[in-house]
Amino acid sequence: MARSSTNTAAAFSALESRVLDCTKLAIEKWGVSRFTVSDVCDLAEVSRATLYRMFPGGKEVLLEALHVRSLDEFFTTLLDRAAGADSLENLLVRCVVSATTELRNDQHLAMMLATEPGTTLVQFTIDGLSRIVRVASAYLAPLAAQYIPKREADALVEVLARLVISYFLTPSDHFDFTDEASVAKFLNTHINIHELTKK
Repeated sequence: MARSSTNTAAAFSALESRVLDCTKLAIEKWGVSRFTVSDVCDLAEVSRATLYRMFPGGKEVLLEALHVRSLDEFFTTLLDRAAGADSLENLLVRCVVSATTELRNDQHLAMMLATEPGTTLVQFTIDGLSRIVRVASAYLAPLAAQYIPKREADALVEVLARLVISYFLTPSDHFDFTDEASVAKFLNTHINIHELTKK
């Protein structure tokens, strides 16, 4: 079941979504390394044959599909929060605050960081960072490109995605990325948003 990471979560059928919800539950109950396809089948009340028809390849494909859906849901939420932004600064402030707030309020993510920090951190660094940046660019760079050239919009979204992840994993004593005024100060001090829009 190959899906592009820029598809929306709505691309999953109701049954596929139920199986993915149960995969998430299985991870919470037994951990990434210990849960099995049979566990997911029991929780979702589907046969192994049905699950493998939807997710050929089993556990690894289930985990991949769960990552894809989570990213899609995350950036769809950011798009909703960015709606109505009337300047590049306003757009970026809304996106940074929403992204950081969503990450901090994600109970599943908090549980994973507490119980399986190594596996979870890999999804934000070695294995997952390039995918996060790619999906962030697909969703958010077109919005930034309303104010600055596309090439600069792509680069800016990449930098901000990396910063949000870094500040989420290791919060700063100087900037609070869940506070709009603090984010605006950061952007104007370290990225100089107003100069970007003058080019």
